[in-house]
Amino acid sequence: MKTISIVIPCYNEEKSIVEMYKRLLEIFQGPLCRYDYEIIFVDDYSPDGTWHEIEKVCASDSKVKGVHNAKNFGFTRNVFATLTYGRGDATFMLFGDLQDPPEVLLEFVEHWEEGYKVVIGQKKYSDENKLLFALRTIYYKIIGAFADTKQLPHFNGFGLYDRMFIDVIRQLKDSQPYLKGVVAEFAMNQCIVQYDQKISKRGKSGFNFMKYYDVAMIGITSYTKTLMRIATFVGAFLGILCVLFSIFVFINKLLNWTTYPAGTASIMIGIFFLGAVQLFFIGILGEYILGINTRTMQRPLVIVDKKLNFEDKVD
Repeated sequence: MKTISIVIPCYNEEKSIVEMYKRLLEIFQGPLCRYDYEIIFVDDYSPDGTWHEIEKVCASDSKVKGVHNAKNFGFTRNVFATLTYGRGDATFMLFGDLQDPPEVLLEFVEHWEEGYKVVIGQKKYSDENKLLFALRTIYYKIIGAFADTKQLPHFNGFGLYDRMFIDVIRQLKDSQPYLKGVVAEFAMNQCIVQYDQKISKRGKSGFNFMKYYDVAMIGITSYTKTLMRIATFVGAFLGILCVLFSIFVFINKLLNWTTYPAGTASIMIGIFFLGAVQLFFIGILGEYILGINTRTMQRPLVIVDKKLNFEDKVD
């Protein structure tokens, strides 16, 4: 019997834990009864009663497991770490706010049994704020235009991943991974399923502007070398213009000695020349930072302080 691991990253999801559990239970007691399963809730140090709700569900069913982070490590790191907890033949990831319907798993499993190693959900419609959805679309177009690897628009990690792919991502030593980019780059034999996203059970998004900005910049700096190289080329081009203008000012000063007040020509030449040098080397510095970014420090993604119903418990 094949086993499917369901992994659920959570933050402030006390209102949806029990409903999530019941809906998943209906799936595995009904259409997917031929599969064994485990359900893993991962709480990223929620300030509400999320962990208390997870503890209650774990106490009532040994197939449900809980992981509690020692502190809040943020959406990106927690989601990636959560995906690595699955030990089944396939790992199904969805988010604790129930925006992504668990029932889509039925279609995911069909494609997985057809031989696809990664089956991902792509939003074709969302009940979230229309402006936010439009801004997401613009962002995906921008990063898609500049990224070396073809990106996946309107994909948040919701999907079914074969154990082969999970083993691949466990080998990655990146303390700030960008899951969307990792899936786009390493997912083999991939299938996309479109679905409609509902509004969050918590009533509002747990993201603010800075969190959206942080995730967006991780994606841009991880998978777009082009922007940094544009900066280098623009810096070099403007630097050449500045040098040419400096030469023009110098020659004009020699031919028209009284045109400029004393010291003006030398100041202009100095400013434009130094500006040229700075623009060029800022671009070069960006290339070095880009290289450092791809060799990030091997810090742990998260630190766990509690585990429930695992063999390797953390006290």
